[in-house]
Amino acid sequence: MAGSIRCLHMNHLNVVLEDFDASVEHLRERFGAQFVFDLPRPEWHAGLVVIGGVLFELFVPHEYLLNARYGPHFVGVEYQVANVDAVRDTVLGRGIRIVRDIGIALHTHPADCFGVALEFNYGNFHADPNPTWIEPMHPAVYWRDEHPLGLTGLERYSVAVSDLDAAVAFFHDLLGATPSYEADRPAVAGRAVGLALADSTVEIMAPVGDGPLRTHVDRYGDGVRSAVFSVRSLDQARQYCAERGIRLYEGDATGSLAIAPEDNLGVRFELTE
Repeated sequence: MAGSIRCLHMNHLNVVLEDFDASVEHLRERFGAQFVFDLPRPEWHAGLVVIGGVLFELFVPHEYLLNARYGPHFVGVEYQVANVDAVRDTVLGRGIRIVRDIGIALHTHPADCFGVALEFNYGNFHADPNPTWIEPMHPAVYWRDEHPLGLTGLERYSVAVSDLDAAVAFFHDLLGATPSYEADRPAVAGRAVGLALADSTVEIMAPVGDGPLRTHVDRYGDGVRSAVFSVRSLDQARQYCAERGIRLYEGDATGSLAIAPEDNLGVRFELTE
């Protein structure tokens, strides 16, 4: 069996959406997002936006037909590694398929990684931004103290799966992710295990009965379910969303709030203190 992969830093979450320009404008208008890098390609239009210090790479195919049935979704997540060539050897040595390889970065096949296309890149997008970026990212103090939503970063991202133990073992064995907490998620009839992975937390969730989480897994299969932002104050967040007509409801974890996906390009954001 090939060795494990040491992740150094989480660069960004990858999101498949339907309309690039409309998506960028939505994220700017709703959350004050910065559009920092444009990456048009023959097969899709991609680009980087940042919200609360969290980077998202948007992928929008020029022809949406093949994605229309599944719809908008988080396709995966990118981590910085020291050596992409060594990662490639490890991935292939474990029988994990590579769905895209551009030399300096590669994406694993989500079907081999509990629905998550794991992307590995040699660079740190936060410490070493590309000099051709459209504008520098706002510092953390801006998002916390000046932006009216009071964002303080990414608390975690969640991965919904049907087999909790197998998914936790996979992330631990392949990436060295270490369990940091276990929790019931009664609002969605689920059980969760939090894993520390580089400078991020990934929460693996599985249904324990009928409820919203089982409905989600039945509809989408395994994969990234939600990006969970931390905020200074949920009361402040409620006021911000109410003023902008953004609907909120109970999040997956007790005390968290979820933004209705239909108010957010079809993808799930959550807020927690």
